[in-house]
Amino acid sequence: MISLIEKNLKEAAELMQTTVKEKEAIAKATQIIIDTFKNKNKLLVAGNGGSAADAQHMTGELVCTFQNKNRPGLPAICLHGDTSALTAWANDFNYDSFFARGVEAYGTSGDVFFAITTSGNSKNLINAALKAKEIGMKTISLLGKGGGKMRGLCDAEIIVPHDDTARIQEAHHVIYHTICQIIEKELFPNV
Repeated sequence: MISLIEKNLKEAAELMQTTVKEKEAIAKATQIIIDTFKNKNKLLVAGNGGSAADAQHMTGELVCTFQNKNRPGLPAICLHGDTSALTAWANDFNYDSFFARGVEAYGTSGDVFFAITTSGNSKNLINAALKAKEIGMKTISLLGKGGGKMRGLCDAEIIVPHDDTARIQEAHHVIYHTICQIIEKELFPNV
């Protein structure tokens, strides 16, 4: 048991050291979101499974608060947050087009679509990114495992260089927390 704990903690720490090389990509993605909020536009975020939880976590930090308890809320929408719409669309049509439908319903030119996927191969997120581009939105992807099929598709992409889903998700968590922290500091320096 102790050896597994030690192995996982060391592996996670080493991955974070390796992921530092993505700092420019993180800065680019963060600046896109900051500019979007400054222009009174919104952020749409989506993911599947654990990445869906991360999408919801990220939008929660932005709508409510991350560290700055006195700032106003920011317009961030988690696309799978409406389970009635999700299950109706998946049942009546298909799951591969659900996030694209959400982008179509909520997105406008000037908004941002932010996809979180450890594999980079989620069809529903690829379809949503394509729909977002069609509408005139900026696109960001938070990926792992070399980026998968989403690699090169978005305006900004952050790739965690690992194959283990749990380690990738741990790194994703640190990355989107950092993005939220910078957004608060940049948009509300005096609040």
